[in-house]
Parts: sequence; structure tokens; C-alpha cells
Amino acid sequence: MSIQTEPYTMQLVLRPFSLTDVDDLVKHANNFNISKYLTNKFPFPYGQKDGEGFIQFALSHQPLQVKAIVVDNEVVGSIGIHQLADIYSKSAEIGYWISESYWGKGIVPQAVKEMLKYGFETFDIDRIFARTTHTNLASQQVLKKAGFIFEAELKSTIFKHGEYFDERIFGFRKHQLA
Repeated sequence: MSIQTEPYTMQLVLRPFSLTDVDDLVKHANNFNISKYLTNKFPFPYGQKDGEGFIQFALSHQPLQVKAIVVDNEVVGSIGIHQLADIYSKSAEIGYWISESYWGKGIVPQAVKEMLKYGFETFDIDRIFARTTHTNLASQQVLKKAGFIFEAELKSTIFKHGEYFDERIFGFRKHQLA
């Protein structure tokens, strides 16, 4: 006789960072495989001071721009929406990362969808966009699953670790929200 059990589902929460999150943040952020796809502002190795500085930055904006990605009460990543200025003021850029141990589990598309709603409700914007390298296929899939549309490819605009990468831009318009 076999017993049927429900599959385990992770509990995802997006919330403001807390200073007490620094250990979780450092534990998951200190990974070359994450930093290689992010801007140089995201260091590797990622230490205690980096985590403390990031949390201070995340808490310094009102309204909140950056949230912690929390799975089962542990901070495992970060997601943010940053409104542009001047003639680009109706657009905002979204950025995110998640611990490598959570890659491929469907968490980030869900977090992106939640952040899209937050972004359009919170900021006076009509478009949210994301940039990725042509080699970051996983992030491109995340964006497509969240409803983003491929907008442009800029050749050799990203230079990281001595290499040039093409930049792919994906956009999501406010009217796309269901």
C-alpha cells in the first residue's frame, strides 16, 4: 500500500531587507556563477561588508526599490525596480538574482511577475525593461515566462572579465498586466 502525499511547494515572499538578513545574503551572493551575469557593482567574492552595504542601499529608497527574495524564511536573492530620469522617466529597469541552489525552480519568473505589479502600482511608469547578455539564456527564459517581449540586441556593448558580450533588452508594458 502506498501513501499519496502532496508535493512540497516552496513559500516565496518578496519583502524589504532587514539588517538581520546579512548572513543569508552573503551565503547566497558569494558565488562567481551569479556575479558573472551582473554588473561590476556586484562583487565576487561577496563578503560581510558587501552585504551590509547592499542592505543599507536597499533600505535607503522611499518608495522601496529593492526587495529580498525569501524562500522558506531564508533570503536567497534580490529583485529591484529602478525608475529612470529625464526623457526616460516613464521607464524603469528591473534586475534580479537568486542563489544558484534555487536556479530552475520557477521562483524568479514568479518574483518578476510580483515585482511588475509592484512597479506599475508604485511608480509613474509605463514600461519596465531588463538587460541581459546574449549568453545568459536562463535569464532570457525568466523574462519570456514573465511576459517580457524581446526589444533589441546591441552588439558588444557589455565588457566583463576581458570579454565583450551582446546586450539583449526585454520590455514589459503596463497595458500587458492582466
